[in-house]
Amino acid sequence: MTSSFKFNSISKTVAPIMLGAAIYAFGLLYFIVPNQLMEGGVTGITILLNYAFSIPIFLTTLLLNLPLFLLGWKVLGANQIVYTGIGIGSLSFFLWLFERMIDAGWIVTFSTEHDFILASLYAGVTLGLGLGIVFRFGGTTGGVDIVARILGRKFGWSMGQIILAVDVIIIGASLLYIPREKILYTLVAVFISSRVIDFIQEGAYAAKAFTIISDDAPQIADLITAEMERGVTLIPAIGAYSKQAKHMVYCVVSRQEIRRLSLLVKSVDPKAFVIISDVHDVHGEGFRET
Repeated sequence: MTSSFKFNSISKTVAPIMLGAAIYAFGLLYFIVPNQLMEGGVTGITILLNYAFSIPIFLTTLLLNLPLFLLGWKVLGANQIVYTGIGIGSLSFFLWLFERMIDAGWIVTFSTEHDFILASLYAGVTLGLGLGIVFRFGGTTGGVDIVARILGRKFGWSMGQIILAVDVIIIGASLLYIPREKILYTLVAVFISSRVIDFIQEGAYAAKAFTIISDDAPQIADLITAEMERGVTLIPAIGAYSKQAKHMVYCVVSRQEIRRLSLLVKSVDPKAFVIISDVHDVHGEGFRET
């Protein structure tokens, strides 16, 4: 029974991550590359290498992400990195598959010489949809996300600031190979992508607050601390009907961690009463610093 539940839980997570990776890979090869637009992070590096040396994107994606994945596995642990590995493997596979299909003429890419705004808009929607699905189910496509997590743990730096800094450097370096106007179109695609990711993640807020009422509150709090390394507060409470003393768990997590925290709570107490609230702004350790 338990093994069957775990298999169903994993399959319901892995399949959407693979779907999201497929959509993201398609957007890169169908809209971004044919129109010489750019992306941030490790994906941006792979695109630059493709523009400069015609190296297949699937190959550099795998080669650049593999050492980062192994480093993340060692530093962050298997529990935090396993779905990232699935995302990296899926992205590399679908990039390889779509490249073969394009070379065979089975897919005709969207290439334009004039209407780049249309290409950037469709690219932003497609990439955002793919990444949004991956993030929503607890995965990532590797790269800078892994580096940001490691540096955030070691030095307390904001993940958002690290990712933004790397993206600026990579997109800036692309000026050596593509015209400035293409960079501006890229910024349009990046902005649209970020909005779509927020939409897929069900909200444009910085985080979500969990209020969990359960007889197993201390155990849930310990599991969140151990597995997610998030701060947790136990709040004393008394049931109005039962008059019994108990605790409530209060925890704030990023959008990418919503599903993971929900599954952790269910693994301890499937009947726990969980309230998920929008948080408009968050400051402090693990989030944006003031």
